[in-house]
Amino acid sequence: VIHDSDAHPGLTNRILARWATKIATGAPLDYYNYPKSRSKYVGIPVNEAFRKFSKEEQAAAKKKWGVDPAKPLLVVTGGGLGARRLNNTTLEALSQLQKMASVILVSGAAHYDELRAKHPKDSKNFQLHSFVNNMHELLGAADVVVTRAGATTILELAALHKPTILVPNAALTGGHQLKNAAVYGDAQVAIVLDEDETVDNPNLLVNAVAAYLNDPKTTATMAKRFGTFAKPNAAKDMAKMILAAAK
Repeated sequence: VIHDSDAHPGLTNRILARWATKIATGAPLDYYNYPKSRSKYVGIPVNEAFRKFSKEEQAAAKKKWGVDPAKPLLVVTGGGLGARRLNNTTLEALSQLQKMASVILVSGAAHYDELRAKHPKDSKNFQLHSFVNNMHELLGAADVVVTRAGATTILELAALHKPTILVPNAALTGGHQLKNAAVYGDAQVAIVLDEDETVDNPNLLVNAVAAYLNDPKTTATMAKRFGTFAKPNAAKDMAKMILAAAK
């Protein structure tokens, strides 16, 4: 039994698929060339702490993070290792973004010291963090999230029903982040930005955030549809597939 988190199957799974009894996928089956008779779309197991926050829970989370609960919150994260170009683009657009929302940037440890030297003080309008342990609380507090297109992160955000802007890293193996982002861009449940274009024109990021914040009805509809991609039973479904194959 094999499982692909990414919408782009890795080399190992492409080889193993020839002999696999069952094949599980993190994205809908239309994005894979696996035999449908042996394949099942189960999603990706994520921590149950990633769930939709009520308005009261979101406001409480904002207070915990020291931002104004009455103001929209934008969270930007490049993942555990950070994303230099995404960090720099966010800071270039910071003054414009702060007109719409408080901003929390999770830079990654490798980039933190350089960015902290440029922005020595946190405030209610801007915070810089190298790494966050309780990510579900931070993302739960957010009104809009900007992130890379790692498969697990996307499904965590789907479970949270968060308005999401994906900026995939095109340089990673097989362009898998581009393919991950395409799943949700095609379904019109997330905004996908080209990184090179956004670096050249940070206003693309500003406009994407504004599109969400200025149209609450459409944003709520997209977030709800995004939530349908979350698969809370993914771990159980995987276990059932493994046990069935073992028998």
